[in-house]
Amino acid sequence: MTDYQAQCETTLLDGQWDQAQLAALAWARHPATGTDRDPRPHFALNVIHLLRGEFAEAWSTHPKCLQEPEDITQVKEWIEGFVARQSEQANAHLVMGLFLAQSGQSEQSIASYKESAKLAPQSAYPHYFLAQIHERANHLEMAIKEYREAVRLDSSYAPARTNLGVAYQEQGRLEMAIPQYREVIKLHPNDSVAHANLACALAEQGKFEPALQSYKEALRLNPKDAAVHFALGNHYETRGRLDLAQKEYDAALLADPNFGPAHAAIGWLELAKQHMQAAYEAFNRALKANDQDPRAYHGIAEYYSQKGKRESALDNFTKALKYYKDPERKNAILNQLFQEGQMAD
Repeated sequence: MTDYQAQCETTLLDGQWDQAQLAALAWARHPATGTDRDPRPHFALNVIHLLRGEFAEAWSTHPKCLQEPEDITQVKEWIEGFVARQSEQANAHLVMGLFLAQSGQSEQSIASYKESAKLAPQSAYPHYFLAQIHERANHLEMAIKEYREAVRLDSSYAPARTNLGVAYQEQGRLEMAIPQYREVIKLHPNDSVAHANLACALAEQGKFEPALQSYKEALRLNPKDAAVHFALGNHYETRGRLDLAQKEYDAALLADPNFGPAHAAIGWLELAKQHMQAAYEAFNRALKANDQDPRAYHGIAEYYSQKGKRESALDNFTKALKYYKDPERKNAILNQLFQEGQMAD
């Protein structure tokens, strides 16, 4: 074992994330003799980023340690040995849980997180990551329970508050979600995601002006966030401000030319103006970005329907029905087809 590896392991066990990061970076710069690259220090960096809530950074390290089968095998051997040597240390089991969750073994990670929580009952981390596993499995109430416990143990742990708010919002419990987002903003006033989440929740409550201000603040902090430009565009569109909606959809595509939802939204605006060819092209750009975009298929179906091409319209209505998750949108299509005397699978 190199000194860098030993330093990294010790600081991980002690929860000294800054020192662990420095040790992992040094370890990555000095791989074991006879190897060009060692995935293990990159996994250590991945773990540290996840614990800090630095998800973009964690995602960037993932291919360096958990993409190739031989890398996964090497990391697995290291973590298994790590846990075997430090079986009474909570953070060893926490690291094992993170490895299992990220290497396609989410169900198996639960035992590791529970063992970590048992050994360190004051730690918010195992509850937070256990909640993520429950959320992925669509066990939302169980996820909320664990997120709440993480927040109880560490009221300043912003990632847990953010995810708790999102979970509440998915249940339609906006009055529970909004305070979580506001607390995150108090902790981190420059967190653009928290402002965007708050904006979305306020918009769902029908609070147009407060939502608008939160969207604008999110974009002030991160003007290149395509998703927020799109959400703000949709916010304007629901209020009939189609000029401002178009502007935001264009801004979303300037930030990310492959942002499919913005292409689909522009297609619908063009369709409403009877700019048929522009609409058709926009819908196809949306499908190029995501070949399962129901709004794009729906839009193309409407294009063909207005062109009198019933067979092509029906084919695309069917695809829209397949990919729409919103039952109201599905029912609207089915009612339209029924009124027009058509049938869809």
